[in-house]
Amino acid sequence: MAGKPFAGNPVPVSDLATGILDPVLRKRAGISVGLVQSWEEIVGERLASSCRPEKIQWPRRMREEDPFEPAVLVIACEGLAALHIQHQSGEIIGRVNAFLGFAAIGRIRIVQKPLTGTTRKKPPTLRPLSQPEKAKLARTVGKIEDEGLRASLERLGETVLGRKKQG
Repeated sequence: MAGKPFAGNPVPVSDLATGILDPVLRKRAGISVGLVQSWEEIVGERLASSCRPEKIQWPRRMREEDPFEPAVLVIACEGLAALHIQHQSGEIIGRVNAFLGFAAIGRIRIVQKPLTGTTRKKPPTLRPLSQPEKAKLARTVGKIEDEGLRASLERLGETVLGRKKQG
């Protein structure tokens, strides 16, 4: 390997990758790696699974003395997430601006398209319920007259109890 010999503490690969990718992303999309990495904390886990920041479009300034104008954050999302993003756009703009440290974003543009490479978390596997748990659940929902409601509440109870460790 050509170059300087290694001297000092080891550097995490993620820091090296960020150092390489950040300038490229800033030039191509006007966006930082930090924003992409922190997207889940900014918009929330549920929304982050179906959308991602695509780019930041900065308005052109003809002269240096032209006043600052906020940019447009382009968000790529799938189907129903567009409605959620539109509804929460003011809050998202505020959180992104707080992340960036200044009022950089003035509005959001939504682009609907399928997101590749996103993995959805599998629901946790539920343990089978013991006989006493089944009996208690049946007693709890047994007095509900509506069959559909009773069945729904029973499924909910099975899910809640199945996630808990048996104790």
